[in-house]
Amino acid sequence: MESGRIDLEALVRKGGIFYDIGGDTPKAVLKNAVEKIRLPAEVRREAVLSAMIEREDLMPTAVGHGIAIPHPRNPLIPLPEDQLISVCFLKDPIDYKALDKSPVFVLFILLSAQARLHLQILSRVSYLCQREDFLSLLQGKPKPEDLLAYIKTAQESWLSQ
Repeated sequence: MESGRIDLEALVRKGGIFYDIGGDTPKAVLKNAVEKIRLPAEVRREAVLSAMIEREDLMPTAVGHGIAIPHPRNPLIPLPEDQLISVCFLKDPIDYKALDKSPVFVLFILLSAQARLHLQILSRVSYLCQREDFLSLLQGKPKPEDLLAYIKTAQESWLSQ
């Protein structure tokens, strides 16, 4: 990733797209999702899970429209090139204490290396999650290539503005 440039498509490719994540509580789905994520060797799954649960206990990361963006409060990834976003479609929607009361059906798990980069990535993901066409795409649990193509196209339009 170039300095100052966030490549969401590359972050999702690195983090992976997963389907049918089980669990009936935020903690259960986080546990099951973290087991699937490809983490850098020096990052412990237990540390990621613990940090994300701690963050959820402070305030749920549900952003509405059936989406949550779980993330630790502090960066856990040592190097910017190891940052990732994992997209996890849940087997069944769950109550995630969203302000709009919508059950969450997809998680965008964000693991970053620096606070500044974290905020930039979070901003881009949040922006995508407010777009009606993106929400419609997510509702259909798209194939990985369709989701990545959408993200790439959206990103190219941002860069051209």
